[in-house]
Amino acid sequence: MIRFLGNIEVKVDVKGRVFIPACFRKQLQSASEEKLIMRKDIFQDCLVLYPESVWNEELNELRSKLSKWNNKHQLIFRQFVSDVEVLEPDGNGRILISKRYLQLCNIHAIVKFIGIDNKIEIWSKEKAEQPFMSSKEFGEAMEKLMGNNGNEKELKDNQNS
Repeated sequence: MIRFLGNIEVKVDVKGRVFIPACFRKQLQSASEEKLIMRKDIFQDCLVLYPESVWNEELNELRSKLSKWNNKHQLIFRQFVSDVEVLEPDGNGRILISKRYLQLCNIHAIVKFIGIDNKIEIWSKEKAEQPFMSSKEFGEAMEKLMGNNGNEKELKDNQNS
């Protein structure tokens, strides 16, 4: 299973080509992933690179939640799959980001590749340098999500003892 980690800055050339960071390329090669699927993120102004097998898993999961006999579901599926590009890194490990995607995500000369589990996000340097959440928001969200495991009463009892 692929697990991308890291935050790597890369230059974009005038044609929109970027080198996939070596640590990510090695993982793709060891997993025999030759094709990448790129689409704009649903919520953020960044691009998402899916190894082909991960993309296929995502499509299967999405398709399993949708009815092909429901008009709204078909529109959702169509929107998700119609706005993608299939990429094959060249012999030097570069991919081409289309001008349309560069403009959509306000990407100029430098990008940040961020490993997000089994996907890679590509952010403009300026956006990626801003915190995604404040430290306080992040701490509170993590505590709510991971802390106490629903044992709030037990924690209060221990504090009162």
